[in-house]
Amino acid sequence: MTAPGSVREVFAAFLRLGLTSFGGPVAHLGYFRDAFVVRRRWLTEEEYADLVSLCQFLPGPASSQVGMAIGLQRAGGGGMLAAWAAFTLPSALALVAFGYAVTQLGDLSGAGWILGLKAAAVAVVAQAVIGMGRALTPDLRRLAIAVAAAGVVLWLPGAQAQVAVIVGSGLLGLLVVREGHRPAVEAAPSGGSVARWVSTAALTAFGALLAVAILAGTGDGVARLFTGFYRAGALVFGGGHVVLPLLESETVGAGLLDHDTFLAGYGAAQAVPGPLFTFAAFLGQTSHDGLPGPVGATVALVAIFLPAALLVAGTLPHWQALRSSARARRALAGVNAGVVGLLAATLYDPVLRDGAPTLPTFALAATALGVLVAGRIPPWIVVVASAALGWLLL
Repeated sequence: MTAPGSVREVFAAFLRLGLTSFGGPVAHLGYFRDAFVVRRRWLTEEEYADLVSLCQFLPGPASSQVGMAIGLQRAGGGGMLAAWAAFTLPSALALVAFGYAVTQLGDLSGAGWILGLKAAAVAVVAQAVIGMGRALTPDLRRLAIAVAAAGVVLWLPGAQAQVAVIVGSGLLGLLVVREGHRPAVEAAPSGGSVARWVSTAALTAFGALLAVAILAGTGDGVARLFTGFYRAGALVFGGGHVVLPLLESETVGAGLLDHDTFLAGYGAAQAVPGPLFTFAAFLGQTSHDGLPGPVGATVALVAIFLPAALLVAGTLPHWQALRSSARARRALAGVNAGVVGLLAATLYDPVLRDGAPTLPTFALAATALGVLVAGRIPPWIVVVASAALGWLLL
């Protein structure tokens, strides 16, 4: 690692990425490597591979966590905050503006462009299920965990069942999976400038807030939004599309939002750069929780990313021991198989049911999926094109 840099240079580097990084978490990791390993040389290839491995092991948005870790090692706590803000705020602000437009325009359920966005959401989630299924359920044991997880969630919908499925999948992975699907890398990150007491405090805060979020009642206002979105950010492995089931349960399932608005926002989230977790800002803006839209958006955005920040600061110094544990790799393999099942269940209900209920919308969704699977057109272009086609044809 080169000598520590400044918060300003971290913010400038990540702001450029926040404005231009389309394509989802895998693409983001490619952008980060080009920016910080190849061009700026803030990290070596081995150091970058270690950070990616660490963040793949943690719940939360993997690409955002890699960015936080780079900012933390480059410029301390201020660098971590700067990396998160610069990479996250461009897409968050765009989705808040979209949410404001949705609330001002009223009932959009029959608007053609909304139908197009919902069809695009079906295609994006289906592509995620296909891709993640191939990568995370490569054998019959993990496929069985995924199928069981999907069955439980469809039989017992709700956030509590999803949390139980995540825990149960980890236990099954520990018992039946032969080995984790991610190979360990040979070097471990140094931990940067994270002091041991800071690491301990961060992990303690993560656990305490998670306990409060799980045990707290529904509440209302800020508390309701914060606990719901904190649970979503803390309990999702794999990031990106995997958070969809929990967010749907915490908003639509709790009566804070309708399916049409949820799917429209999810479709719009595919058309902006930056992390998909900024979908939380749209949900906070449009939720019927009695809070002003900007306040709801801010609470939801901070709450869903806070677990990721606490985990990065807390685990970075301990990564060597964690990544060398075969038991941890087996449990994580089971968790990852379980989230494939969660996402598959969400694809069926409510995404497919509400996003493509008619033959024209199903045809549009199928066409969008075919284009995405072919891999020659970026997802954001597919989303914009689907909205335009919906406006013209539906």
